[in-house]
Amino acid sequence: MSFDVHVKPLLDAREVTVRFGGLTAVDNVDAVFMPGELVGIIGPNGAGKTTFFNAISGVIRPTSGQLLVEGRDLSGQAPHRFAARGLARTFQTPRVFIDMPVRENIAFGLKFAGRRPRRYWLWGEEASVPWALRTPESILALIGLSDQADLPAAAITPSQQRLLEIGMALATRPRLLLLDEVAAGLTEAEVEAMAQLIRRLRDELDLTVVWIEHAVTTLLRHVERVIVLHQGRKIADDVPAAVVRNPEVIEAYLGDEMSEEAAA
Repeated sequence: MSFDVHVKPLLDAREVTVRFGGLTAVDNVDAVFMPGELVGIIGPNGAGKTTFFNAISGVIRPTSGQLLVEGRDLSGQAPHRFAARGLARTFQTPRVFIDMPVRENIAFGLKFAGRRPRRYWLWGEEASVPWALRTPESILALIGLSDQADLPAAAITPSQQRLLEIGMALATRPRLLLLDEVAAGLTEAEVEAMAQLIRRLRDELDLTVVWIEHAVTTLLRHVERVIVLHQGRKIADDVPAAVVRNPEVIEAYLGDEMSEEAAA
């Protein structure tokens, strides 16, 4: 893929490698994420997708390689350093505070981000922040959980807990949102609704979104670029129509039947 040389990447991962003892989970992966992109990451189980996410969000320290956020080297920094530079992520298993009301989960995200209300005579609080991300109530409306605001997080459905975790990530006011299998365990209709929400969040909030998912057919309909990992290596990085016809991707992951369905 080629990018406009005049636009600075939001995140530039260079030759990222992660080893656990003798196992290489991520093998010399380069990946560039530009402002406003919606990118999918796919690959078979054990391909290194989540480990790559952990590395580029500071959850684990890469064995080697560089991580540049808007040109600033954050290699080896702690997760809160990445969050402070505008990166937020979700996890395969939703990480919410189950004993706290849904609204308070979102409020915690706002506090964690270190936001302090600043009132402006004309614009209200925090003039640089989109209206949709200014309060717990506005974020809950954005993700469709307003009616569940006063319920403890333990009382809402698993699919709603996934939405809540996305809301908590949005509360940190990110520029880049990393989503790790947010459609796992959802029904077909819920997966499609989740995909539409992800695209809407990107469009309305001007986010860069990077989405790992096993619901490949749905993902390919909504993303604009796809990165494919296999055995820790990047084997493809292109638009969906090109990726599903890539012989190496077909052999490693999609299979002939799946590639035909995804390309349809």
